[in-house]
Amino acid sequence: MDLSNENVIHVKKGEIEYLQFRRLLEYKDILNHAYSLGKNVNFRTAKANKESLSKEEYDKAVNDYKKLCSAIDTNYINLVKTNQEHTKNVQIVDKKINISAPDFNLEKYNATDGLVTNKENLILSTTNADCILLLFFDPVNKVIANVHSGWKGTLQEISLEAVKKMKDEFNCNVKNIICCIAPSIRKCHFEVDEPVKDMFFNKFKHLKQIDEIIKENKQNNKWNIDTVLINKIILKEIGLKEENIIDSGICSVCNSNLIHSFRVEKEGYGLATALIELKGEGK
Repeated sequence: MDLSNENVIHVKKGEIEYLQFRRLLEYKDILNHAYSLGKNVNFRTAKANKESLSKEEYDKAVNDYKKLCSAIDTNYINLVKTNQEHTKNVQIVDKKINISAPDFNLEKYNATDGLVTNKENLILSTTNADCILLLFFDPVNKVIANVHSGWKGTLQEISLEAVKKMKDEFNCNVKNIICCIAPSIRKCHFEVDEPVKDMFFNKFKHLKQIDEIIKENKQNNKWNIDTVLINKIILKEIGLKEENIIDSGICSVCNSNLIHSFRVEKEGYGLATALIELKGEGK
């Protein structure tokens, strides 16, 4: 199965599979990125309830990261990973903390769902299993961000927080920023009950596309919500160019044979990862 389309390329290197955005590949001399594919990989380094993973589970995650990083010709030691909690918190990363290991499960990145840097050789990592992951890149100022925006993050507009950080901390011009949207659950499968629907309606009812964003399924008294479209609209409203908002267009549920999906896998679900890095000298 090949998930390539007009916006992404499905790459297979031996046992390793991943997606890359055609637009970001235009900057491959200075930028590394990938979105992992495969149900045999799992990039979980800690449990959401803060219980410890077994050593076997953790070692597998590190090894999966190592293989993916090797496939895109970078060093897994330089990984910096958020401890995601569905917040709107975005942090600046200015250096690695661990010298000889990835920056996993560090207190510094607790309750953090987005990372921004202008430093080379720092691989920003987020994970998902239906939630939206967004990769940002300003090719003029050479600034990157990696953001996890589940439905709660979308309600809190974390994507706008990342852009604000890029503007305020690194003087990025919004019109230069590229945003790439990784595979996630799409409107076809993001079905919610009335309380969640009401939260989205109350937050985004001012958007002229609200009737397209929220659709009622009268057969089961539920609602389908297009969280990807919400992010596209609000990013465009703050100044990103439409042509700079690049969507993979891939639903994690529809393609759950290759992409981890919480709604399909239920308890014990695995995690995919999105990586982005500014290359250093000699890379």
